[in-house]
Amino acid sequence: MTTNIRSEDPASYNVEAIPDTDDQIIRKALGILASRLTEPGDKYECPAASASFLTLKMAELKSESFCIMYLDTRHRLLKFEEVFQGTIDGASVYPREVVRRCLDHNAAAVILSHNHPSGEPEPSRADITITKRLTDVLALIDVQVLDHIVVGGMKTVSFAERGLV
Repeated sequence: MTTNIRSEDPASYNVEAIPDTDDQIIRKALGILASRLTEPGDKYECPAASASFLTLKMAELKSESFCIMYLDTRHRLLKFEEVFQGTIDGASVYPREVVRRCLDHNAAAVILSHNHPSGEPEPSRADITITKRLTDVLALIDVQVLDHIVVGGMKTVSFAERGLV
C-alpha cells in the first residue's frame, strides 16, 4: 500500500512563531494565561486570587521587583504595574512615588507585591517595615492596602492572612 505524503513548502512556515526553547514556550504560555485570566475589571477580594495572579506575573523574575495592583472601590483591577526594580536581593521602594502612582490611577485600594528571586517567600523585617510605612502613608490619601504578597517561585506569603495589614 502506498501513501501519498503531501510536502509543504518550507518557506510557508513562520519560523518566528515556532519557539526555540522550553523557556520561550513557557513565557508565551504565561502571556496567554495572563491575558485570559486577568482583565481590567476583574475582582480581587481574597488573598488566594491575588496570589495566583501575582505568581503568574512574578514567579520567573530574576531580580527583585516591587509591583502594585491598583483597584477601584469594588476591588476590581484597574491596572497592574511594576513600580520598582532592584537587584537579586532587594529593591528600593519610595512611598512618594507609590502615592503618585495611586493618584495617577485613581486607586481606592491596592495590593502590594514583590518577589524573592531566591524562591523563599518568607517576609523580611524590611518587608514588614515598608508595608507598615506604605499603609500609613496611603491611608492619608484614602487608599486602602488590602494585602502585600511576597512571591518566591511558586510559593507565596500573604500579609493579610498573617494579620500584618
